Amino acid sequence: MEPSLAGAAEGGDRFRASEHQHVRYNPLRDDWVLVSAHRVKRPWQGQLEKPPPEDVPRWDPKNPLCPGATRANGEVNPKYEGTFVFPNDFPALQPDAPEPDDNDHPLFRAAPARGVCKVMCFHPWSDLTLPLMSLPEIRAVVDAWAELAKELGASYPWVQIFENKGAMMGCSNPHPHCQVWASSFLPNEASLEDRSQRQHLSQHGVPMLLEYAEQEARRKERLVVENADWLVVVPYWATWPYETLLLPRRHVCRLQDLSDSEKDSLASIMQRLLIKYDNLFEVSFPYSMGWHGAPTGSYLEEDCKHWQLHAHYYPPLLRSATVRKFMVGYEMLAQAQRDLTPEQAAERLRSLPEVHYKKRPEEV
Repeated sequence: MEPSLAGAAEGGDRFRASEHQHVRYNPLRDDWVLVSAHRVKRPWQGQLEKPPPEDVPRWDPKNPLCPGATRANGEVNPKYEGTFVFPNDFPALQPDAPEPDDNDHPLFRAAPARGVCKVMCFHPWSDLTLPLMSLPEIRAVVDAWAELAKELGASYPWVQIFENKGAMMGCSNPHPHCQVWASSFLPNEASLEDRSQRQHLSQHGVPMLLEYAEQEARRKERLVVENADWLVVVPYWATWPYETLLLPRRHVCRLQDLSDSEKDSLASIMQRLLIKYDNLFEVSFPYSMGWHGAPTGSYLEEDCKHWQLHAHYYPPLLRSATVRKFMVGYEMLAQAQRDLTPEQAAERLRSLPEVHYKKRPEEV
């Protein structure tokens, strides 16, 4: 049942999203998020994070992602000069894992899980991140993503490309890189999005995120950056403080379906967004991001027009470079909750400059 906003404001005051708690519906996940924007005004006496180090060496022989470095399995990286893809030395999925034994009770179910895990380095220099790379270098990353999605998607139904940026998000190596996990099954988030997007197309005759992008482009209030092919918004149902959703303007199902010009403009809008993220608190901004698109493998023969390609960015920082939003307590036991409205977050991101704070004037 959809919650009502009636009576949300005490004493008959007119409802204001920035002042009065309310819940918002996430149509992609078919769930709700509690918005309590007034909570950001409370004084903070909780944990303070350490800002990321600014003195990362450009090359470190002890860093297993550097060119020429020796990894844990004894493999020596080539002296690569662009992107570099290699099998994960500690993969969460393996292609030849045996099937679990049958169980005699429905409460103890297991199923096979097979796949491959790869690591992709964006650049040979450890002291760079995507927002500090050049547009041609970012475009090379986009090309590699599309190639991996196509290559692994020929066999596996789901290819998850994701980047954990910063130690706060579990990144164990200070080097620009991402991971690519291809699985023999549809993960939970993919299954949720598949079901919700399929239902929306059936009921409304248009892909959900295509319609959503058109609405956000017209309304502007949650828009962060845009260009001819893409737009970035803080979604209406955002959970993380400065969460964003990267959407194409035309109907595109998978990364490998993008045209050359769309890949160029994707590199550009990613750079603009990530510069704004870094400029927000003048720190290398931590986040987890990942691409979602139509399933692959056997699904390539099926009708997947309900899907729309998109990327999620989930950053944890809330108030400063040292104060994060923790997903604990109520978020774990009841439902997601955020401390500022998506509109407030979008306005702040939108107003930030698109020249990186580390760039000296003579370099601009």
